[in-house]
Amino acid sequence: MIQTRTRQQVKEVLMDPQGEGIKEPYFVIRGEAGQNVTILTPGKNGNEFNKTYGHFHTYQGIEIYHIVYGQGVLVMQRNDEEGEAKEFKVVGVRSGSVIEIPVGYGHCLINVGKTYLVTIDNSPNDPKVHNFEPVKQKHGFAYYIIDKKGEIGFEANPNYNIHPQISTL
Repeated sequence: MIQTRTRQQVKEVLMDPQGEGIKEPYFVIRGEAGQNVTILTPGKNGNEFNKTYGHFHTYQGIEIYHIVYGQGVLVMQRNDEEGEAKEFKVVGVRSGSVIEIPVGYGHCLINVGKTYLVTIDNSPNDPKVHNFEPVKQKHGFAYYIIDKKGEIGFEANPNYNIHPQISTL
């Protein structure tokens, strides 16, 4: 099954939900064998690079992403009991990269390239395993990934009281 994620569906996690943006930011092809394909379109929503909505998991498994095409950034965030960011990790990804999402971390993919970003992951197809609520409540993760004069930059999300140091892997 192919799911199209529209701007209307993701605007609540954007830095500037009212700004100019991408009409169809990404597509998810749900596979029956527990593999999904995600295709992120290139471009920006305002000054923020295009991204997936982002989510946490309700199960204790490790999710693995294989980057098939393009380049981007994978954000991983661990929250404390109050929903504040405890850790914020950023991984640069490109074709051939394989990334494991540790148990307890929420994550989001960002397309910082000029072409599509295509990934395959092993996330279960059961919608109950994805917890979007922590991301929705805070309107995204602790930092937004933005275009800063042609470079990748970070803008603190004002909906968080705590902004941990950004670590790169």
